[in-house]
Amino acid sequence: MRYETVRRVTNVASLAFCGLLAATAVLPLVLVLYHVVRNGASALNLDFFTKLPVPIGESGGGMANALVGSLLLIGAASLVGVPVGVIAGFFLARQLSGRFAFWVRFAADVLSGVPSIVVGVVAYELIVVPMKGFSALSGALALALIMIPTVVRTTEEMVKLVPYTLYEAALAVGAPEWRATVFVFLRGARAGIITGIMLAMARIAGETAPLLFTAFNNQFWSVSLTQPISSLPVQIFNYAMSPYDEWHRLAWAACLVLVVLVLGMSVITRMVTRGKYEIIQ
Repeated sequence: MRYETVRRVTNVASLAFCGLLAATAVLPLVLVLYHVVRNGASALNLDFFTKLPVPIGESGGGMANALVGSLLLIGAASLVGVPVGVIAGFFLARQLSGRFAFWVRFAADVLSGVPSIVVGVVAYELIVVPMKGFSALSGALALALIMIPTVVRTTEEMVKLVPYTLYEAALAVGAPEWRATVFVFLRGARAGIITGIMLAMARIAGETAPLLFTAFNNQFWSVSLTQPISSLPVQIFNYAMSPYDEWHRLAWAACLVLVVLVLGMSVITRMVTRGKYEIIQ
């Protein structure tokens, strides 16, 4: 009886300790959401989404150009990063050994740990300097470099979870190798791959340092890939560093929009991939 009591007390204490650690892990997110909503909600209005920034000293204005610029940069980066990352991930999942596969996997791991500001400096040297000017294209390519490692490693791990027997069964019934690869592995791992892509997009949505060296900024409308373009992270950085209360207010509003954008990506990913993680054994 005494042993049973000790076991129950230990079990309750362990569960309470795990719950405390879980709450501690969630607390930073709660604090971020609380402060962003409290300071940014009051500055959100129709003008924020439809008007351009106004000159210093004037009230009002918005960040329509920055919002469109961020969406354009994320979309352009995804057009480069997603195909490269998915194909490389498929290659690594199929080539578990080999010198070339080892170095590709090693490069992806190293690139995932490179500070984003270093990526921005490299993109500046390789793209901005030869083009003799800042551009949205250079910013998108810099973001794509940050995006690729996450997509590569996620795709590789998800493809490995698909039973190889399904692939062999497809070959046994006469399916070409490329068709079996695409329709067996891709279909079986699509939920995890989509999750990795959305996580990578959420990460680059808030990157500021690479864009300071590449896309720079633009106070006016611009959707040209060869011209400087505005973005929410850079606009937040500029406004937060300024001494003007009106700009601080708009910076908080932009933070709220950016957080909602990232959370929206996460929610959409959960909805799209719900119930699709089970792999047929």
